Amino acid sequence: MTRDGALGLVSEGVRLLDGYRRGDFFFASGTQTVLGYDAADVLSQADPERLVAQVDAALAKRRAPVAVGVLPYDTTNGAVPARIMLPQYVHFAGPVHPSAAALPNRALEPCLGVSPVPEPEGYLASVAEAVRSLRAGELRKVVLARALQLTFAETIGAEGILSNLVKDNAHGYTFAADLPPRAGDAQRTLIGSSPELLLSRTGTDVISHPLAGSAPRSPDPATDRANAESLLDSAKDQVEHALVIDAVTEILGPFCRNLAVPAEPSLTSTSTMWHLGTRVTGELIDPDVSALTLATRLHPTPAICGTPRQAAREAIEQLEPFDRNYYAGIVGWCDAAGDGQWAIAIRCADVEDRALRLFAGAGIVEGSEPDLELAETSAKFQTLLRAMGLDLEL
Repeated sequence: MTRDGALGLVSEGVRLLDGYRRGDFFFASGTQTVLGYDAADVLSQADPERLVAQVDAALAKRRAPVAVGVLPYDTTNGAVPARIMLPQYVHFAGPVHPSAAALPNRALEPCLGVSPVPEPEGYLASVAEAVRSLRAGELRKVVLARALQLTFAETIGAEGILSNLVKDNAHGYTFAADLPPRAGDAQRTLIGSSPELLLSRTGTDVISHPLAGSAPRSPDPATDRANAESLLDSAKDQVEHALVIDAVTEILGPFCRNLAVPAEPSLTSTSTMWHLGTRVTGELIDPDVSALTLATRLHPTPAICGTPRQAAREAIEQLEPFDRNYYAGIVGWCDAAGDGQWAIAIRCADVEDRALRLFAGAGIVEGSEPDLELAETSAKFQTLLRAMGLDLEL
């Protein structure tokens, strides 16, 4: 792909991946690939309702063909704003797979060191404390995350990480989005491959595909199938999943007619994990309700926060020794017609100069066992670690 300033369709998603440069916006799903670059403007707004109004106004005035970017996990305190870019140029193509499977693995800079935040023992203690709160009736579910801080000798190649992620993840939503710099001029990028669709809208058709309940994949086919079947049979994971689906349908219900919710979850897989998923579909009553509007109403779901929402937020603030910022936020795009796709920003890393922070979380319910939740987060880290060619004991 050449950057000739032309807006239009590009036939091959791999060409868009090849054209990505750090600072661009990239988003690949199972149906299409999007690349936006050269910002006409950037909207940085903490309040989601004001953000939606600003995006709608900008698109109505045709200041850009689409709006793309990322919203933070916590949109309530104003400390971390959304970053929405209005690109001058955007290209759409079909899905990047199956062609991307033939891409070569990109070599990345050597990793100098890894620091868990918290240490595994600290995470086990946090899960145990959360279970005590659950058993006391203070919560029904809370999602607890941990992080890995990686350092490198040279500036990290975001393009290489993204290419390797796309190659290794044929399903889901692989993305790269610029973030506001923390201090000085160091560029930050959120890169990941999320398995979870928060909300898509095409015309009046809406889809949400929440995931909750997880098990690791195995290279041994028999073990892999046993892990999947055990997940389907797990009462603990079924409860965790039902809490998410109840919340999603309660929020989408007033916006939709003919909201279809399967009675039982089904298995969804990535290269590293099995998940329980439920594909919720509906038809909008009001065709003027945009994908971004619906996404901000849904976010954060119990899949990445917990329930009740406020009590879960407070527990996360007390038990997680870091700020999530854009981890567990939402990433995606929307256009002037209101169509778009927004995924939950998980299986991701915040990349800054020579440092990279990975995140992984697990849903904690009353039946959770700390050792198993720690193992689940370790398995989820593998999505990014594989993309960087790292094999670490976690």
